[in-house]
Amino acid sequence: MTAQLISGTHLSQQIRRDLSQRVAALTARGRQPGLAVILVGDDPASAVYVRNKVKACADTGVLSVLEQYPASLPEAELLARIQALNADPRIHGILVQMPLPKHIQPQRVIEAISVAKDVDGYSVQSAGDLMAGLPGFRPCTPYGCMKLIESTGVSLKGKHAVVIGRSNTVGKPMALLLLQANATVTICHSATPDLGLFTRQADLVVAAVGRRNTLTADMVKPGAIVIDVGMNRVPEGEPDAGKLCGDVDFDGVAGLASWITPVPGGVGPMTITMLLSNTVESAERVAT
Repeated sequence: MTAQLISGTHLSQQIRRDLSQRVAALTARGRQPGLAVILVGDDPASAVYVRNKVKACADTGVLSVLEQYPASLPEAELLARIQALNADPRIHGILVQMPLPKHIQPQRVIEAISVAKDVDGYSVQSAGDLMAGLPGFRPCTPYGCMKLIESTGVSLKGKHAVVIGRSNTVGKPMALLLLQANATVTICHSATPDLGLFTRQADLVVAAVGRRNTLTADMVKPGAIVIDVGMNRVPEGEPDAGKLCGDVDFDGVAGLASWITPVPGGVGPMTITMLLSNTVESAERVAT
């Protein structure tokens, strides 16, 4: 068996075409969706992520407002700026790029964003809405993973899904979204004594721990769907040093799985696409 690729690049393009049409319809009514992106400091990786988000906005017709501040920006000034954006009718989504300088408390910043504009889905209220099965913005990476799984056409009803990782941004919301899709869900993490014991039983594995080769071929049930959220680099001194890779031993697992996401070109493109989707949805709520 050789797994079929779940191309996040291809699916992302499809979804963005639909989003562009929705944006055009809103813009024609004077309701162009707007996303404010705040970058504090000069972290190189953050600068790349922000640049990609701004470009994605331009490609789909979403208004993007990029605000860049020095790392010395006081927390109080950042919170004041967020309050101003909360009140700005042109802005339907607010994103503060993480990580923040050490003197700024991330959760305080997240909670300052109006829940109506929390398009990252990170606030306590957004998490609570997800937990309770209420409408709200879903964190972009697990939301994108669900779209990738849906694209296979495989129903999750009654399937056993294993999520490796328990972060607030991916692992926990991923598990809740899978539960909503009627999967039976197991969450594994760094304190799980025998990871393979669980993954070998799984019809679906989502690997989201940020550690290369966390999931290898001997840990996968033949025919399973494998979603690789990881983003790592091959260490120096090894073949393909510096190459981007995920949490999954792709070459080994692809020989057993039925479907698998590549890295790059899998989950990554979907994360930004679902950010756009949440922003457009926010604008549509205001427009109705």
